[in-house]
Amino acid sequence: MKLLLDTHTFIWFVEGSKSLTTTARKAIDNSNNTSYVSIASLWEMSIKVGLKKLKLNSSFATVIDDVRENNFELLPIEFWHTLENTKLAPHHKDPFDRLLIAQAIVEDMHIISADDIFEKYKVKRIWK
Repeated sequence: MKLLLDTHTFIWFVEGSKSLTTTARKAIDNSNNTSYVSIASLWEMSIKVGLKKLKLNSSFATVIDDVRENNFELLPIEFWHTLENTKLAPHHKDPFDRLLIAQAIVEDMHIISADDIFEKYKVKRIWK
């Protein structure tokens, strides 16, 4: 199964946060699954770190090491993702989350997120 980690899911996983559910952690740890981190999430993190709205346990410069050390795949933003984004209903206003939803739809991925509004879209969410 292909898994797309929401931005907070990625952060909580690499930082060992108790906010990550057991179900989510097991799915990520399952070697039969491939976990992806979107470039959109890295972009979101860089903006929030730069604006001092996000404090990471380590430097943002080491985020790519976290991706590699956990054997996560980077998911680029493709035209088809942006095209799908134009078709999404306006349930969610956050542009980064909307792009993750579009990527999950196009790439047929399950998304791991605490954000239950994702369920208003045609994505399979893993959390509880």
